Amino acid sequence: MVRRYSHIAALAILLAAGRALALDRPGTVFKVFQFPPNMIPRIDGDASDWAIVPDDYAIGMDQFVDDMKHYDKPDPKELDAKVRVGWVKGENRLYFLYQAYKSYWDFSLPGLHNDIFEVAVDGERGGGPFIGEQQDEAAVRDPAELYYDFQNSRAQNYHVFTPALNKDWCMVWGPQQWLKELPWSNAACDYHFKPGEAGNLTLEFFITPFAFASPDGPQRSVESNLTENKIIGLSFSILDYGDVTAKQQQFKAFWNLSRHHTSYGNASQLVAFKLMPLEEKFHKPIEADWSYKIVDMDRRLLAFKDESWGKITSWKWDFGDGSTSTDQNPVHTYNRGGRFTVILDITGPTGPARRSKVWGVVLK
Repeated sequence: MVRRYSHIAALAILLAAGRALALDRPGTVFKVFQFPPNMIPRIDGDASDWAIVPDDYAIGMDQFVDDMKHYDKPDPKELDAKVRVGWVKGENRLYFLYQAYKSYWDFSLPGLHNDIFEVAVDGERGGGPFIGEQQDEAAVRDPAELYYDFQNSRAQNYHVFTPALNKDWCMVWGPQQWLKELPWSNAACDYHFKPGEAGNLTLEFFITPFAFASPDGPQRSVESNLTENKIIGLSFSILDYGDVTAKQQQFKAFWNLSRHHTSYGNASQLVAFKLMPLEEKFHKPIEADWSYKIVDMDRRLLAFKDESWGKITSWKWDFGDGSTSTDQNPVHTYNRGGRFTVILDITGPTGPARRSKVWGVVLK
């Protein structure tokens, strides 16, 4: 238990220092689409929920390389795939839509041998290895102990089966098997082919990135906090097994978004993805919104933050205790405890807007 708690202490130091390591493919930043809260995609294998995602969010095969060097470029007659990634403000989830055509789908066996969409994610950009075999202590520590104490804790790897036949939707490459269960993840797949046949596959799933994922369960783990404009480390690979009847059942190709094969277990080799703000078309011309943080609980001192949208020329705050302010981001002291309805009124060239939060501030 001491070792596991030391991992959490190290994580706290890392986050406090604001450390963000360099990622692979410098100068390349892929976009993660923000879904409006009333348009969250259902995990049902139906891609229609993703029709609102602009084309420039899609990542096609032109971005992948076969790092086994069997192929110079993908052949769309053999494999053609497209990936979209989304998120929802207020949730710590990443949503994926994987659509692919293959001339030969390999998924008849019950074990790891399966066409796979492999995802590695580092929600805090902590960097470094997160797979035991790449860790500095790999040569001197018991592999089973290292796997349990270290693997998948600071970043996570998912081998998503495409499709999964009579088995779990993915293999979590670590002892945190709870990661592939609700409410931390979910998946659904739609396809109409048999093993060995050609056809189109649609896969939807979401995962929850963890700054620290404990093998003992979510109660000892720390989710990554996903916020607008945050850069995370993320990459994925397409593991093409080819023909199951081959004498040597090896990958036909290993198509990788990263330019490092070992990105599956090294977070410094992942690619930069940006959690994008909501697209303008999903906003009203002007919208009022706000939040607050407690600066000093004993003094009941609160810092309010304007989170409104649009062109705004004036702000008026009603703190619910008889006090008001016209500052954009006021600091206010309450003279007594209670439940307060705080109202923010804004105005701009397109008109007024209001956000009232009933008993939105509660103080003792």
